[in-house]
Formats: sequence, structure tokens, C-alpha cells
Amino acid sequence: MNGKQRKNINTGLKVSVIQKHHQRSGVLTDGIVKDILTNSSQHPHGIKVRLESGIIGRVKRIVEK
Repeated sequence: MNGKQRKNINTGLKVSVIQKHHQRSGVLTDGIVKDILTNSSQHPHGIKVRLESGIIGRVKRIVEK
């Protein structure tokens, strides 16, 4: 599933995101989507979301639907 398309992301979805300060190292963080922060239908670096833990990052991988 593509994390660059907003239509593929829903609240309650388990995803892996990359946080701004981890972009160089590529460290991913798993979590459940609480809010979708990107308004456009797509973004080349991934849709920005807020996880239930409060972490904000761009979706790199959808773990489970």
C-alpha cells in the first residue's frame, strides 16, 4: 500500500512513519494513525499524520489495514 496517497490512509490504521529529525538516519516508528495532517490528495514524501502516541511523521509504510 502506498503511503504517498491520502486515500490509502485512515484513522486507526497501523503504519510506520519517519519523523523529521530521523530523515537522515531513516529510523521508522510504528503506531496507529490518530489524525491525518496533510490536506492534499498526495505528497511525494508521504502523508503527514499524528499517531495515537502524539508522534508526528510522514507515512513510509502501511503495516496493517
